[in-house]
Amino acid sequence: MLISQITLPNGETAVVTRDGTEAYVVKGTSTVYDLALDCIRSGKSISERIGELGLGEAVDLPAAAEEGRLLLPIMPPDPAHLHLTGTGLTHLGSASTRNAMHVKPKNDAQDEVTDSMKMFQLGLEGGKAVDGKAGVQPEWFYKGNGHCAVPGGAPLVSPEFAKDGGEEPEIAGIYVISDDGTPFRIGFALANEFSDHVTEKVNYLYLAHSKLRPASFGPEILVGELPQNIEGTSKIIRNGKTFWEKPFVSGEANMSYSLDNLEHHHFKYDVFRKPGDVHVHMFGTATLSFADKISPQDGDVFEISAAPFGLPLKNPLTFKPGETPEKLTVVKKL
Repeated sequence: MLISQITLPNGETAVVTRDGTEAYVVKGTSTVYDLALDCIRSGKSISERIGELGLGEAVDLPAAAEEGRLLLPIMPPDPAHLHLTGTGLTHLGSASTRNAMHVKPKNDAQDEVTDSMKMFQLGLEGGKAVDGKAGVQPEWFYKGNGHCAVPGGAPLVSPEFAKDGGEEPEIAGIYVISDDGTPFRIGFALANEFSDHVTEKVNYLYLAHSKLRPASFGPEILVGELPQNIEGTSKIIRNGKTFWEKPFVSGEANMSYSLDNLEHHHFKYDVFRKPGDVHVHMFGTATLSFADKISPQDGDVFEISAAPFGLPLKNPLTFKPGETPEKLTVVKKL
């Protein structure tokens, strides 16, 4: 089952569901956030609750996307209560690009094994939970809150001080925290964990800076279990034509970490178990156009697709104009 949110022609928000090609409005609820909390409080699954509520009018989802009426698939009433986070070096091929960014010159007398490769090796050796016991914790990063979340079709804006704006095709887990602080997973969605790889390449300690960018996810949420093997495609479209294209893989069959271990090491922190909060947690990637020395340009369109997740995630790239990157941000005194 896939669920999403749209703006109806009358301006109201509606939840849409489909199991196949035909999509319908869900009666009795107007947002996925409200539906999720309803399910948690009633002790019912999303599919059960939708069955009880019933279906209304048919929806042409591709047309809604073209008309700009397809929203982020979930958003709490206050965007500050949505958290965009992620993990890196989680996929079996993910270390090669990162290592190439930070490998030391051959004439450097120091150890040539980068910290990225050391972290990746930790994941290979112990990244899976076994017999209910947590494995090694992954690399973790913060991207922002719901104010940084961008729906499909809307631009990913690279700030004026950025050195690059590049795509990262990923799968994200979508979670809501219950009244008693228990994380509940709604499902999974495509995500573009938009980052500044040029800044990251300067020094791996700049990784945190490179991640503080907008991100997009959706347009639909896959309700149910994550497929073990996911095969998708990441594209950059320039002037209406595919400029760069490469397959990407995800799912636990292609990862050095297990899903339950990644979830544990995120939600073990009390701050991420606050009732009513929404979490969009991205699980990493092994495919970047940056690895092929591609520099995305203003107006390029990122397109990420994988069959189980419904409509592709498309976002144009925009570079925010600024006076000069070096202009000081002035903090005023009270």
